[in-house]
Amino acid sequence: MGTEMGPQPEGHGSVRGAPIDAPAKPPVRQPVRRRRIGVEIWLVLGLSLGQSAVYSVVNLIDKFTRGPISEQTSTLISPQSPRPYLDLTYQLLGIGFALVPVALALFFLTGSGRNALQNIGIDGKAPWRDVGFGVGLAALIGLPGIGLYLIGRALGITVNVVPTALDAYWWTIPVLVLAAVQNALLEEVVMVGYLMTRLRDLGWQTPAIIVSSAALRGSYHLYQGIGPGIGNFVMGLILGYWFHRTGRVAPLIIAHTILDIVAFVGYALFRDVLGLG
Repeated sequence: MGTEMGPQPEGHGSVRGAPIDAPAKPPVRQPVRRRRIGVEIWLVLGLSLGQSAVYSVVNLIDKFTRGPISEQTSTLISPQSPRPYLDLTYQLLGIGFALVPVALALFFLTGSGRNALQNIGIDGKAPWRDVGFGVGLAALIGLPGIGLYLIGRALGITVNVVPTALDAYWWTIPVLVLAAVQNALLEEVVMVGYLMTRLRDLGWQTPAIIVSSAALRGSYHLYQGIGPGIGNFVMGLILGYWFHRTGRVAPLIIAHTILDIVAFVGYALFRDVLGLG
């Protein structure tokens, strides 16, 4: 990553007492079991971020064939109804159902005799340390991310990203915060905690695991353009390496939540002041 991360959180280099540099137990060798894990991975990804990646690639092709990508806009959170109470209902339903793949991924991890949350480092053992590292990761990723977005806009390879187009209701800010938490849980639990654990179970080498997770992360952001795809790939490398070294997803969830809250809530509060509305 080009910079030292400082002291590592508790459990550094281990998962339930075993070095994280090596699998917690030998890779699965039985062909039937390996096929089952492979099918499981495809099911989880097909119901969540793998599906998003496919749609994102098609959406990018659509944008490139429609005209200059720099003149197009992608809105991350859009109104679902002109009636406020129905819009709120749709928003909450969308957030709730988007978390089902998270529950499914954790359920599959428990099937291997693991404590799923403890195994991926969401256990509350070091909450303030997790928060501290989460804030640090958010700063490490967020500032360069803004720079990459602006460079992409200047090069004409990134769309105009509108974080939210929700109208100003009493529930707008709470919904935006919930959406940020949902994004963080979905991406970090499924893409890092679950996928990297399962690929390690299959005996994949660490570099291949980290690059694969990062590449998938970049691909489901391609609807925003080439720039965000590259930026999120780099973000995936950093977060994947962090999990590899510490075995903890909690700081990643905190960092991702902070980044999305700043984007969603900041845009909603200051778009008129900054002339972005």
